[in-house]
Amino acid sequence: MKKLLRGEVLPGLALALLPGLALAQGAATGPAVRYAVSFPNAVHHEARVAATFAGLTPGQKLLVRMARSSPGRYALHDFVKNVYYTVATDGAGKLLAINRPDPYSWEVKAGADGTVQFNYTLYGDRTDGTFAGIDQQHAHLNMPAVFCYAQGFENRPAEVKFELPANWKVATQLRPGGEDKATFTAPNLQYFMDSPTVLGSPQFLHAWQDGGRNFEMATYYNGTATEVDAFVKKAQKVVREAAGVYGGEYPQFDFGRYTFLADYLPQASSDGMEHRNSTSLTSPLPLREEGALHNLGTLSHEFFHSYNTERIRSQGLEPFDFQRVNMSDALWFGEGFTQYYGELVLRRAGFYDDEQFFDKVSSWVNARLNSPGARYASAVEMSRQAAFTDAAVSLDPTNRNNTYLSYYVQGAGLALCLDLQLRQRYHTSLDKYMQAMWQEFGKPQTPALAPVNAYTVADLQRVLGTVAKDTAFAGSFFRRYIYGREAPRFGENLATMGLAVVPVKALAAALPRQVEFDEEGRCILSRNTTIGSGLYKAGIDRGDQIVMLDNEKISDMATLEGIMRRHTPADLVPVRVRNRAGVERNVQVVLTEDTNVQVQPMESVDKMTATPTQKESRAAWLASAAK
Repeated sequence: MKKLLRGEVLPGLALALLPGLALAQGAATGPAVRYAVSFPNAVHHEARVAATFAGLTPGQKLLVRMARSSPGRYALHDFVKNVYYTVATDGAGKLLAINRPDPYSWEVKAGADGTVQFNYTLYGDRTDGTFAGIDQQHAHLNMPAVFCYAQGFENRPAEVKFELPANWKVATQLRPGGEDKATFTAPNLQYFMDSPTVLGSPQFLHAWQDGGRNFEMATYYNGTATEVDAFVKKAQKVVREAAGVYGGEYPQFDFGRYTFLADYLPQASSDGMEHRNSTSLTSPLPLREEGALHNLGTLSHEFFHSYNTERIRSQGLEPFDFQRVNMSDALWFGEGFTQYYGELVLRRAGFYDDEQFFDKVSSWVNARLNSPGARYASAVEMSRQAAFTDAAVSLDPTNRNNTYLSYYVQGAGLALCLDLQLRQRYHTSLDKYMQAMWQEFGKPQTPALAPVNAYTVADLQRVLGTVAKDTAFAGSFFRRYIYGREAPRFGENLATMGLAVVPVKALAAALPRQVEFDEEGRCILSRNTTIGSGLYKAGIDRGDQIVMLDNEKISDMATLEGIMRRHTPADLVPVRVRNRAGVERNVQVVLTEDTNVQVQPMESVDKMTATPTQKESRAAWLASAAK
C-alpha cells in the first residue's frame, strides 16, 4: 500500500484505456460530442458551457435537452431551471434559430456545415452530489446538472475540456485525454453523466493500491494535511473491510481506478452519491473527532455501493432515463442493505465500539416499531415511493409520517434480521448472500456499460433460497417481510447474539416533540399526529392549538414538559384545543409514549446473562472480514 505524497500527479490521470475495453453500446454514429467549460464569473456561481454536435445533415433538426434526473437519485430535479443565456451557432459562429418545444428542450436546425454549437450560462450554488456548486475556490459538478445532451447522440463518445483558473486541478472518474491534463473523455452519454467532476484548489491528492486495484482520493479541505492523512488511512481500512464482505474481491474498475471526490468545505451540504467508479462526498464537517466519524460513515455507505447498486443492480434502474424517474421495487435491498453494511463495516473496522453500533441497530428497530406507514405498506411499496422522497420537493403538505418509512432504515432492519437468522438457523451469513449476488449479478460486467444481468425481486428470493439451502424459508421471508407488512422479530433475532431489546420510556418527550410555540406563545401542533396516538384518536391534528393541558394553560415549553413529567403512560388528561377555525372544545386525551427501545448486551442488563455461545456468535458477527 503506497500513499501518494501531496504535489505528485495521480497515477490514474496517466492511465491508458484498458486493453479490450468496449467504448460504447453499439457503434458510434458520428463524431464525439465536445464540451468546453469555463468559469469567468465563478464569484457569482456561474459557469459558461459550450456543446458541439457535429456530423449532422445540413438543415437537420437537433433536439438539445437538459436532464430531469440524475444517476444515484430517484426523483426529478429539472436541472434546466439553472440554465440561461442560450445561444446556438454553426461551426463558423453564424447564429442559428432556437425553438422551445417544451420546458426541458431546445430545437436547432444544423447549418450548412452540419454542426450545432450550443452555448449557455449555468448557475450552481449547491455543493452536493446532485447539483452544481461553483465559487472562487472550486467547482463541484454533477454532470446531469451541468451538461446538455442531444437526442440520438447517446452512443457517441463525449469529450470535455475545462478552462481552469490558476492553480485549479481536476479530479474525476473520466478517462484522461492524453497530454492535455484539462481534457477528459467518456465512451458514451451514460458514462459521462455518471462521472462527477471536482475542480479547484487547495486539493490533497492520495493514491494507493490494494488487492490489485488502484484507488485515489482528491480531498478539498481547509484544514490541516495531518487531518487529511489520518482520514485517508481510515478510508483505506473501510475500503478493505467492505471488500471483505465479498470475500476480499474488488470490482474491476473501468479505466483502472476508483476515485473518491471528497469536498469537505464550509459551503458544502452533507451528502454522498455513488457512481460506477467514483463517489461524490460532501460535508461541512471537519475531518476530526465526530466530524471525521460522520464523514467516514458516508464514505463507507457510498463505497459499498460500488458493489451493491452500481454493479449488483436492480432491473428497474436500467437503462437510466434522464427524462423521467426510474422506479425500482428493490431499494430496500439496494439502499437498505447498503445502509446496514455501511454501519457494520465501521464496527468491523474498529471505528465504532459496540455501544455506538448498537445505537445504530436501536435506531432501525425504533423506526420500524414507531412507523404507522410500515403497517400498511410493504418494503416493495416503500421503494416505489422514492420518486417523492429522495430529495424531491413539493409545496403541499403530505401525510408521510403516517404512510411512509424510509427504505434505508426499513431495509437496514430487514438486513439485520436476515443476517442473524442465516447465522443462527443455517450456519451461513448475509455476507455469503451478498457474495452469491455478486457472483451472479455483480461480477459479470460489460466495461463502462450497464451490468450484463440486472436482478429482480424474484431473483433476490431465489438466491436467498440457494444460500440458505431452504427455498421454503426464502419464500416465507419474502412473503412476510418484503411483499408483506409483518414486523420483523427483532427481539427474537437479536437474542441469538446475546442482545436484549430494552424498552425506553419516552412519555415526557412524545408531545413536546410534536409542537412549536409561535411569537404569541401559542402551542401549535407542527406536524400530523400519528395514527393510533391519543391526539389522533381525540381528533387533534396539525395546526390545532393546545390551549390547556391537565387544566393548566400552556404558553411555553417548560410548562408543557413539567406537566408531562407528572404523568405516566395511559393517563387520561383533559385538553382544551382550538382548531384552525378558532373553535374551542374540551376533550379527553390518553397520553401515549414512544415505544422506543435500546439494544444492549444481555450481560449489561439486570437479571440477564448472555451464554458463551451467544457471545461467540456476536463476536463472529462483528469480527473483521478484511483479507
